[in-house]
Amino acid sequence: MPTTLNKTQEVDGLKYFTTIDGVRIAYRIDGSTEKPVLMLANSIATTMNMWDGQIAEFSQHFHVLRYDYRGHGDSDTPGGPYSFDRLGRDVVELLDALHIEKVHFLGLSLGGAVGQWLGIHAPERIDRLILSNTSSYLGPAEQWQGLINSVLQPENLPEFAESFIKNWFPSHMLEEEKAVVDSFRKMVLATRPQGIAGSWAAIRDMDMRRTVSLVNSPTLVIAGQYDTVTLPGHGKLIADSVPNTTFVLLPSVHLSNIEYQTEFMSAVLKFLQSN
Repeated sequence: MPTTLNKTQEVDGLKYFTTIDGVRIAYRIDGSTEKPVLMLANSIATTMNMWDGQIAEFSQHFHVLRYDYRGHGDSDTPGGPYSFDRLGRDVVELLDALHIEKVHFLGLSLGGAVGQWLGIHAPERIDRLILSNTSSYLGPAEQWQGLINSVLQPENLPEFAESFIKNWFPSHMLEEEKAVVDSFRKMVLATRPQGIAGSWAAIRDMDMRRTVSLVNSPTLVIAGQYDTVTLPGHGKLIADSVPNTTFVLLPSVHLSNIEYQTEFMSAVLKFLQSN
């Protein structure tokens, strides 16, 4: 297994490791070390706390590893554009630092794009792969550059936060589950503009529509029927491109793990625990 010079540390109960390029990444681990490792990767402009509602159940079955992307949560925020090559290597370096050879990987939205990169470029580190509410391509590049330029103006972040919220949740949740929605709004507002801009640059430059067919891990693709961010057709394209794939369509918007938690968890656990 590859080795790195990265060392882990713990500060006030939160764990960190430092990447080869000097970025400190925050992570948490839940569940018994005797169980298989399940790694979770979240949506853009959220933190590892996006998975709080699923951790109790996941940790009954798995040793759960989750982390904050560079530019998000308690991780460092380097300047400049990010890339999926770098975001993917952050995962590989974290696994190396923890001496973990192989994981099940569950990524939603941006996390699903990271998962695709790992399945293509580091297949030896992935056992089973779950790609939820994600896409292999979200062009054209020009639309992203305008968003990048705008979000780097800090006064625009509240407007972007409201846009995220409206794209992530159905209208009835905005009215009836304000505590849940507010928790996500706070995550967005706490994200540094450079973290969002850097991640959008990775999305701007992303096109894995052809290379995703190289993924050879057993794969579950989850799509949201009413998702306007990563359309259900985007998930279907991945499922049609990757061999040995199961496709599940939930009647959700974008954050299917929140809106349809029971159905989401059922699909994920069934897939991970099948022979």
